Amino acid sequence: MKKIGVVLSGCGVRDGSEIHEAVLTLLAIDQAGAEAVCMAPDIELAEVNHCTMEPTGARRKVLVESARITRGNIRDIAQVTAADLDALIFPGGFGAALNLCDFGRKGAAAAVNPEVARLVREVHAAKKPIGAICIAPALIAAILGEGAAPTLTIGNDSGTAAEIEKTGSKHQNCGVTEFVVDSANRIVTTPAYMLGTRISEVAHGITKCVTEVVKMA
Repeated sequence: MKKIGVVLSGCGVRDGSEIHEAVLTLLAIDQAGAEAVCMAPDIELAEVNHCTMEPTGARRKVLVESARITRGNIRDIAQVTAADLDALIFPGGFGAALNLCDFGRKGAAAAVNPEVARLVREVHAAKKPIGAICIAPALIAAILGEGAAPTLTIGNDSGTAAEIEKTGSKHQNCGVTEFVVDSANRIVTTPAYMLGTRISEVAHGITKCVTEVVKMA
């Protein structure tokens, strides 16, 4: 059975992984006959109250919060290598752009969590496929942009697309129910909630993206 790494960034759209996107990713992996290997970095995040959408001032652990989504079945990303996986997928949510890297604050000048960057580079060097959903393609751009010049999509937001292109990556506009494949770099991306407003349309794009990643693995 193919093992598909899923990197989470917390639990909740404003300070972690977007829960719909994460669950739809896990569902699509299972429906494709593969096994999800869930992981997250063991670092802190700044909590947001999801009723008010305002910061609370509290700190939480990305790994512990991510375990809520996976029913406790999760690994510290520092303990995972490309040899453990057949592919790697990143759901979106603000955590992908604030916790896994700081693209949400610094754009193209973003720094990336060292363990996240290490694993992405290992998987890419091994020519294993990488999937990225919603804002997560910006994370891939921050890691691989300068050398690999990947083609990615976050939908059609011109400001975010411009920052992605500053990394050396190429942005391609894409509808919410579709996905973009960079065959040379073996990267598959879909806009999800960067563009979509309904869970059903987001599900279409994520399922197609994940299915393609599993097929390439």
